[in-house]
Amino acid sequence: MSTDNRLGFIEVAGSPHDVGVQLGRFGREIAHRHLVLGHAWTSVMAWRDDPRVAAMRGLVEARFPFHWAELQGLAAGLDLPFDDVFLWNCRGDVWAFAPDGCTTVQIPGREPVLAHNEDGDPGFRGHCALAHVRPESGRAFTGFVYPASIPGHTFAVTEAGLVQTVNNIRSRCVGAGLPRMILGRALLDSASLDAAVGLLKSAERAGAFHMTLAQQGDPRLLSIEYTHTTCSVAVVERPQCHANHLIHDSTKGERQVITGSSRSRQQRGEGLMVDGSLNPLDILWDKGVSALPIHRTQSDDPDHENTLATAVFRIGARSVAWQVYDQAGNAPRFMMDGTLTPS
Repeated sequence: MSTDNRLGFIEVAGSPHDVGVQLGRFGREIAHRHLVLGHAWTSVMAWRDDPRVAAMRGLVEARFPFHWAELQGLAAGLDLPFDDVFLWNCRGDVWAFAPDGCTTVQIPGREPVLAHNEDGDPGFRGHCALAHVRPESGRAFTGFVYPASIPGHTFAVTEAGLVQTVNNIRSRCVGAGLPRMILGRALLDSASLDAAVGLLKSAERAGAFHMTLAQQGDPRLLSIEYTHTTCSVAVVERPQCHANHLIHDSTKGERQVITGSSRSRQQRGEGLMVDGSLNPLDILWDKGVSALPIHRTQSDDPDHENTLATAVFRIGARSVAWQVYDQAGNAPRFMMDGTLTPS
C-alpha cells in the first residue's frame, strides 16, 4: 500500500477466495478507519432489509460462483461481515447517490484512444492501487481497485486485450437483478467485445452503468449505457466524452439523478472537443471556468468526489499501450506497453 498519497501497485493471485482475501487485506486498515465510519456506508447499510438484496445474493451465488467466493474472501480479508460487504458492492443498485463519479474521453480511429478520470472518495487517496490479478479461474487483468470493492467497476485491461472503463449512472429505474459491480467483474473474463456485449444484454441487470469497451485488434470503440430495463450499445464514430448520466437517445429519457458536476463535466468536455481539443489529458485535466471542473480536487466537491487517477489507453492491432497518472501534470505513475504490469 502507498504511504505517500501516491497510487500503489499490488499483485494478487490464487483461487477466487484467495484473491478476495488478498484484496480485503489490502484495504482493511482504511476500511475500518474511514469507510465504515462515513455517511456513504451508513446510507447503504440502511438497505439491508430491502427484498432486492436477497434476490441479488441468490443470483450472484447461482450465476457467478467464482465471484461469490471472491466476495466472501474480500469480507474475510477486510474482517467485516459478509452481508455488509456484499451490500456495499451493491451500493449503486440500491442507492442512487452512491459516491462514484468519473469522466471518459472516447476518440475513435484505426487505433482508438480511450481515456478516463477515476473519481471517488477523496479519503481513499493513497489507499487505492493498480492491481494485477491472476485468478485460477478466469482471465488475468490489471485494474484500479478501491478498498472493500471487487475489481471491474473502474478501469482495467485484460490478458485478452479488452479495455474497460466504467462511469457511475444514478438511475431511478432499478430493480431485482445482478448487481452492476458483479457484471463489471464478470465482463473482465470476456474473450471479445461481442462476448462482453452479449453478457450485458442477456443479464438480469439490477442497476445502471456506462461502460466504454475496446479491444486490441478491433477498431470498434463501444459506448454502452445499461439500466435495469435497457441496454444501449453504440459504436463511437466521433470524438466524445461521457460523465455520469445517460445521454444515448434510447436511454436519456429514463428517470435518473443528474448532479451539477456531471452536467458541467459533460458540457465542458463536449465544448473542448468542438473547439478542436483532442488531447485526452488536456480534457481530463481541465479546470475550466466552472466551479464544477472535469478534474476534481476541490475539498467542497458537491458529490464528495475527487479525481484519484487518470488513465490513457491506445488500442493497437496487437497490443494496448497505456499510462496511469495519479497527479495532474506529472509524469505517469505507471506505464504498460502491451503488458499488464508496469515497465
